[in-house]
Amino acid sequence: MAHAKEHDYHILNPSVWPFIGAVSGFAMLFGAVLWMHGITAWLFWIGFVGVLYTMYAWWVEVVAESNIGDHTPVVRIGLRYGFILFITSEVMFFSAWFWSFIKHTMYPMASYTGTEYHAPHIHAVDAFHLPLINTLILLLSGCAVTWAHHALVHGNVRKDLINGLSIGIVLGALFTVFQGYEYRELLVHEGWEFGGDQYFSNFFMATGFHGMHVIIGTIFLLVCLIRATKGAFTEEKHIGFEAAAWYWHFVDVVWLFLFFVVYLWGAPVG
Repeated sequence: MAHAKEHDYHILNPSVWPFIGAVSGFAMLFGAVLWMHGITAWLFWIGFVGVLYTMYAWWVEVVAESNIGDHTPVVRIGLRYGFILFITSEVMFFSAWFWSFIKHTMYPMASYTGTEYHAPHIHAVDAFHLPLINTLILLLSGCAVTWAHHALVHGNVRKDLINGLSIGIVLGALFTVFQGYEYRELLVHEGWEFGGDQYFSNFFMATGFHGMHVIIGTIFLLVCLIRATKGAFTEEKHIGFEAAAWYWHFVDVVWLFLFFVVYLWGAPVG
């Protein structure tokens, strides 16, 4: 039950999760280095599981704090600002991949002759086939999440909230399946590779990291759906769902840039 507060700020109790998260994150990244050198993959997976458990346990505590009334209007503003800063950091992350792709397309490295990037003679992806279908899928999923958000803030229509989230989750999972199929076709049947050429490297890093964000966003929406079925969100208090919706729209926008820059503007000529 909620309790009365004498001020608008939430004074956090001592928590072990920052320490466990830091140790797990270090183990995961150091383990990744060992894995890449062919030594062992165990440390990476131990750290990965530790990070996942830390995220789950920490967010469970955050939800519990909200339920007992610790998330006052001032605290909710701070949570929104924090998530905006997180998305800003994500924008910078993807900007690096766009920068690399555009730079190497317009101004090749010294290993290339002349002043124009010569794309390798590889199978060219038709942007108006599977990439366009995935673009429509993500845009429709964004519309579904917006519908769910609208239902929540304008009357708390629980049925529409659940239906909108469900549609968004299904479309997000479908996007992942189609991207996996595209990767399989390019790598297995068309002779593409993860390295060896600037185009290959930039293509798989940019679209691959975006695909990872789609998976994370889909899980984010799934958690919101589970909470929505339990009546956890109200018109006034739904920071978790709001953050998920912002994240999903960010994923949509990044894909639009990827579609136009990578699949259209920078695509090699087959």
